[in-house]
Amino acid sequence: MMGAEGSALMQVSSARPSLRQHSFRQHRVRQHRVRQHRRGRRALASACVPTVMIFSALVLLSACGHRAGPLSDAGKHCGTGRSAANVPIAIEVDRGFVSCSTAMTVEKNYAEAIDEGKAPGNGGGGPVPVSGWICVGFPTPQVLKTGEASKCTKGSTEILATLPTTSSS
Repeated sequence: MMGAEGSALMQVSSARPSLRQHSFRQHRVRQHRVRQHRRGRRALASACVPTVMIFSALVLLSACGHRAGPLSDAGKHCGTGRSAANVPIAIEVDRGFVSCSTAMTVEKNYAEAIDEGKAPGNGGGGPVPVSGWICVGFPTPQVLKTGEASKCTKGSTEILATLPTTSSS
């Protein structure tokens, strides 16, 4: 009987994996889990990258359509003054950004510079530097045709002095 019991024990013990087989299986299971974890991270990363790119594009596009303020002060009427010839003029911003107080000061200083003889030539038309601005007067035929008396520029910003419009009432 001992032979039968011994063979039963052998079968039981042979059904159990050896220590070497057991550690090999654990190693394979660990490798499989690591691969799955890496695949999961890669899948998450590959899903997140397009999402982040789309979100970034939407933020940039929405910022393009939104403006905090006007593109320029163009058309802003700042007030009235007098030219060097004591003709009433209306001061306005023609292009760019400039405060009305600056526009009025530049036009006033331009008229004073012409009165003081600082304009090249015989007293009119030529470019006159005024506080970093370059001001020019227009010839009389152009003034009568367009109503624009002078223009002062600094970079892309323009201040325009025009003859005031009269109402026909």
